[in-house]
Amino acid sequence: MANISTLTAETFDSVVSNDAPVLVDFWAPWCGPCRALSPIVDELADELEGRMVVAKCNVDDNQELAMKFGVMSIPTLVLFKDGEEIFRSVGALPKAKLKADLEARL
Repeated sequence: MANISTLTAETFDSVVSNDAPVLVDFWAPWCGPCRALSPIVDELADELEGRMVVAKCNVDDNQELAMKFGVMSIPTLVLFKDGEEIFRSVGALPKAKLKADLEARL
């Protein structure tokens, strides 16, 4: 099983500046679509292990990060490469669509 980091303001920059692309899942525990998407993100973390890193950021606990990256709706997935955003998805997507979108950018 892939290791999924939990991001905070203190750890965000060090995780996102990873050599591998980093997918950040901005979510909240009260968000139904977030709970629906979470197992898909977990599966993709396993399936794409070695090609990307996956991290989760609870927007309730890290509002400053949500504001910094313009996260207005959740779930929002942001793929970073070399610390720069290269892909963003808002809302719950089917696994096949999300995987294809990510693989096209890895």
